[in-house]
Amino acid sequence: MTTWTSEDAPQRIRQRAARLGFDVCRIASVTEAWAAGGHLREFLAAGRHGAMDWLAETAPRREHPNGLWAEARSAVMLGMNYGPDSDPLAVLQRPDRGAISVYAQGRDYHEVMKGRLKELGGLIKARLGGEVKVFVDTAPLMEKPLAERAGLGWQGKHTNLVSRTFGSWLFLGSVLTSAELAPDTPEADHCGACRACLDACPTAAFPAPYQLDARRCISYLTIEHAGPVEAALRPALGNRIYGCDDCLAVCPWNKFAQAGREAKLAAREALRAPALAELAALDEAAFAALFSASPIKRIGRARLVRNVLYAIGNSGDPALADAARPLLDDPDPVVRDAAQWAVARLTRA
Repeated sequence: MTTWTSEDAPQRIRQRAARLGFDVCRIASVTEAWAAGGHLREFLAAGRHGAMDWLAETAPRREHPNGLWAEARSAVMLGMNYGPDSDPLAVLQRPDRGAISVYAQGRDYHEVMKGRLKELGGLIKARLGGEVKVFVDTAPLMEKPLAERAGLGWQGKHTNLVSRTFGSWLFLGSVLTSAELAPDTPEADHCGACRACLDACPTAAFPAPYQLDARRCISYLTIEHAGPVEAALRPALGNRIYGCDDCLAVCPWNKFAQAGREAKLAAREALRAPALAELAALDEAAFAALFSASPIKRIGRARLVRNVLYAIGNSGDPALADAARPLLDDPDPVVRDAAQWAVARLTRA
């Protein structure tokens, strides 16, 4: 098998990444100090991680790539475009329908990307020697700062990655290697004076530009938060039942975005704007069938139905109370609480 030289390795890696379906591939060094670790410590000290205790527990490894793997020298950062083919915020004007974040309307991106990353990592190891480790958003590795360092984009004022080519819509994957690879130029911040993402947040989850309080973030509340959502925040959820795309979708850089080309990530029709009444009626078996191969399956039936009931309560449609009433006797206490809130809110309406 032909080995690669340090000079031609980056181009060879990019060529193989493109054949594997990745839309962008760039390289970062992981040995230098960076500010991301300090930002993480400030985030945790302020308690803005909410109930995501694993962030604090893994902080020493998460603060720098070498804290996770001391032998790492370079990171091959990959991006896969999942840009929507229509306005992701249009569903917010249909209160009898559920709004699901664009990233969760297709197959689970972890499953789509992991095998391809392993293939690329295996090739890098075979051609360059050393060791490799592959990650897709499941290890204590801060991938967005690494992607910025590699030049895929920059972390905008909403703390998410923004690309000049793909806007807000990139799934990230990484291959850490003990091999030394020539790094690409980091991307500069191009947010300027714009604050569209900050102003669009329904729950004012940004205390300041480049800072997020997850405890107020709708993505956190609908996905990671296990108990009842604070009553004062429930109206702001609107009909968002899994995640929130508001701050992503309003970014002006999306004028350059394009619809994703990976068929497995394309939105399933059943998940584009599902009827709230139908989702409220899901039992465990129906939930498992509908969300097979979807990232939504991770939160389980009870949490999704809780979110659906909040959306029903926010719909302003008294007829939807009929969909909520059967859940007043649900075995799950959080679902029962949400059903009581929805019925009471619609009755008052």
